[in-house]
Amino acid sequence: MRKHLLPVVMFAIFETVAVTLWLAMDNLFYLFNFSYIGFSIAFGIFLYLKKYKHARRVTQLLVGLYMLVYLGLICNENMQIEGFWYYLFTGVFEAATIHYAVAKIFGPLVFGRGWCGYACWTAMVLDFLPYKEPHQPRKKLGGIRYITFAASLIFVASLFLAHVDNIAGIMFWAFIIGNLLYYAIGIGLAFLFRDNRAFCKYICPITIFLKPMSYFSLIRITCDKNKCISCGKCRQVCPMNVDVTDNSRKRANGTECILCMECVKSCPKNAL
Repeated sequence: MRKHLLPVVMFAIFETVAVTLWLAMDNLFYLFNFSYIGFSIAFGIFLYLKKYKHARRVTQLLVGLYMLVYLGLICNENMQIEGFWYYLFTGVFEAATIHYAVAKIFGPLVFGRGWCGYACWTAMVLDFLPYKEPHQPRKKLGGIRYITFAASLIFVASLFLAHVDNIAGIMFWAFIIGNLLYYAIGIGLAFLFRDNRAFCKYICPITIFLKPMSYFSLIRITCDKNKCISCGKCRQVCPMNVDVTDNSRKRANGTECILCMECVKSCPKNAL
């Protein structure tokens, strides 16, 4: 029972959010939405505990496709960062604003960058590419993410300042075009740098929200120094170049950990 406590706790967290928002917003959708996401994450963790090697990918597909296809394409909700700015400027706390509050602003206090590893529909596609382990040292290009972050804010703010008609319709097309650009740039960078997660490291604007709270994350990979033999396998397989052998919160790329568990699976001494 203790072994399966984590998926139960994770489902309980999301179910609490689901019920709270359902009652507070008087909208049954939130009960379904967060219950489904919580179940998908808990199911993935359960599969991992059962040593199913594609456990994370199952959750990634369950959540990523749901948000991309159902919420985005069918329900016409822009769940990208532009949708967050849109709802923020209209003063409406629903859809993208709730999604960002739970998954990307306050949620990382509990599960860090777990969003990037288990739910992101951009990474869902990029993780199918062949360069799952970085073949080059991490480049000092992280500042580009601040440019894309500012560009998304300026784009949406300009629409409101210019009093453009049918901004809601523009947001839908911004979701379509934005995703196509993300996939094109992400795939291009993956092959250029031989690194599936190059887009996440250098371009993705969402990380501006994720990184600060991830520093204080409750769920994080730690190393048992008594077992560690400093073989370096964990650093070799880490897609985000995190030094998981350092238990300090200031460890190299510490706020980049996506909890993919590749380091844990590769450790020959079960030190992680």
